[in-house]
Amino acid sequence: MKTGGIDSTQIQNMIAQLKAHAARPGLTPPVIKTEPAAAPAPRVQFADALKSALDGVNASQVKAEDMSQKFALGDDSVSLSDMMIATQKASINFQATIQVRNKLVSAYHDIMNMQV
Repeated sequence: MKTGGIDSTQIQNMIAQLKAHAARPGLTPPVIKTEPAAAPAPRVQFADALKSALDGVNASQVKAEDMSQKFALGDDSVSLSDMMIATQKASINFQATIQVRNKLVSAYHDIMNMQV
């Protein structure tokens, strides 16, 4: 008798093999080797993370200002497109920082107004 393209005797043989394998004494389950636990990531203080983010924003603004001055003075090493891209990056970084600050201040006010 055939079921789904496999002969029923083949199915019975496979089941018998599985049962015989499971009935063997002394078999231990395979040992799965795991990698040793990686060292936990160093803890980052909020103040340090905030300072590094603000330093990054400041650096992008200083770079944009420097490129703008060089372009205005006629330096050929700075193109208009590079100067505009740096200025826009600095602007976006600053706007994102302002939004984070606003969210932090809002969260602070919410916590301070909670009834305990």
